[in-house]
Amino acid sequence: MSENNELDIKQRFGKAVRRRRRELDLSQEQLAEQAGLHRTYISNLERGELNPSLETIEKLAMALDISIPSLFIEYGVQME
Repeated sequence: MSENNELDIKQRFGKAVRRRRRELDLSQEQLAEQAGLHRTYISNLERGELNPSLETIEKLAMALDISIPSLFIEYGVQME
């Protein structure tokens, strides 16, 4: 069983956001500012503690300069 199958969707999404954020060399605070969110929200999201709304996913994707499908496919959010 792959690691993705062992993690729930919130954890997989959080890991994807963290990975993309780090690729862009952004701090959690910078991402939060660009997405119009609070830094603690980003922290909780990356730890898989939150279930973001579609609107929040869109804000994050825009701030991370990536499409929503690419974020899910390229960063392993979808089940394999």
